[in-house]
Amino acid sequence: MSGETHYGEGGDVFERVKTMMEWTPQGRALGFELTKLDGAKVVARVPYRPEHVGDPETGVIAGGVITTFLDQISGMATVLAMKEPAMVATIDIRIDYMRAATPGRDVFAEAHCYKIGRNVAFVRAIAFEDSVDNPIAHATSTFMVNATRKFGANLREKKK
Repeated sequence: MSGETHYGEGGDVFERVKTMMEWTPQGRALGFELTKLDGAKVVARVPYRPEHVGDPETGVIAGGVITTFLDQISGMATVLAMKEPAMVATIDIRIDYMRAATPGRDVFAEAHCYKIGRNVAFVRAIAFEDSVDNPIAHATSTFMVNATRKFGANLREKKK
């Protein structure tokens, strides 16, 4: 991990963001793994698994897995760009698919929050196998930033 990360004071930022990624049921179910943090940039991996395949004839990972992956990693980049972590929610995401993922290969993604305002953050992300120079998909997204609510503020207590 390199570069300045703005995620509050103390604690290991990599572990905190990794925990956030693994906290979501979808992220856990799909096996998303954080691999690198660099400032407001996040790099992660989704492993190739038979249950991720959208077309059994080709063995290509389903587009929905890529969409979910790009959305989640973009949200992580948004949180990383903040001075103090707060809740974020996707306002809009546009994904341009450029080619199919290679069957049998893990997919990586890199997301960067390049502008964060008082209420809205702007993020770019790329999904790839070996290099961002050969993208599977490119995403641009905006996120609502809610500085008044902390993580878990809206979670209900579990009934006993």
